[in-house]
Amino acid sequence: MRHRVAGAAVVAALVVLAAGCGGGTIGQGSGGGQAAAPANKNLVLMPGVKAEPFYISMQCGAQEEAARLGYQLTTQAPDKFDAALQTPIVTGVLSTRPAGVLIAPTDDIALANPMTQLKNAGIQVVEVDTRLQDQSVALSTVSSNNEQGGALAAQTVARLIGERGKVMVLNTKAGTSTTDARAAGFEREIAKFPGITYLGQEYTDNEPSVAAQKVSAKLSSDPDLAAVFATNLNSGEGAATGLRNAGRTQQVRLVGFDASPNQVEDLRAGEVSALIAQDPATIGRQGVQQAVAAIEGKPVDREIQTDLVALTQADMEANSQYFYRTAC
Repeated sequence: MRHRVAGAAVVAALVVLAAGCGGGTIGQGSGGGQAAAPANKNLVLMPGVKAEPFYISMQCGAQEEAARLGYQLTTQAPDKFDAALQTPIVTGVLSTRPAGVLIAPTDDIALANPMTQLKNAGIQVVEVDTRLQDQSVALSTVSSNNEQGGALAAQTVARLIGERGKVMVLNTKAGTSTTDARAAGFEREIAKFPGITYLGQEYTDNEPSVAAQKVSAKLSSDPDLAAVFATNLNSGEGAATGLRNAGRTQQVRLVGFDASPNQVEDLRAGEVSALIAQDPATIGRQGVQQAVAAIEGKPVDREIQTDLVALTQADMEANSQYFYRTAC
């Protein structure tokens, strides 16, 4: 898993990109009868990485919803966003046999086999945030509409730089479904502006320090760089550091994805031009709802997409409910 904006008004409005359910309903209703309450009410949430505000906010929403529905939820996450670290956590959960698992797979291929083991053990599997390429494993996927988020970022960047100049994308890791979708949406949309030169994307390994280094290197090779789009929280925080170290926060527009406390402060200080914020608490809540529905034999929605909001310095306080948390 950052500048005062002259044209902030263009992204100041709340932008609801996609909300609600899609893709059909799985399962059968009870036909009016009341099903017996399940004996196993244990859920496990497996975020992509520990101690990241996006996933902490998701955990908070999931915990609140699980408690409301009478379930117990525990959280297990790797120290880094890495399939090699997440896989043993997934396989280890098999021995505890929870009724349901909510998981943000850290690789859209590598996690398919361990997640299939959960499914084959009779555990209800719901994807939250990221997803596998194989759509037969999870019963439901709850996520932001990431391609549209990338397109919104491209539109925002274009307006901020007057539709002229060089722009780059900072992505996390190849094979991360959400950020790859954001980068793809950005690339398609930015191609609609002939005055903009797209310099391509750089991968940061989801490390802020690597993102800062990538920005510094790009400023050396392309000193007239006009804008950066960072596809997630760590890349955005690192990009801001790189621009700050180079003394270029007032010249290069930075549009980030996510709204961590550090990113929010950078937006408030004018060192970020705009943030495309997700709603991770709602992702967590709806993920629990889908897992519980599956456990209790109720219909499950295969696809749920949650809101995205464009935040600028002008409207950020009015939309503070989208700021990410560091503790529940």
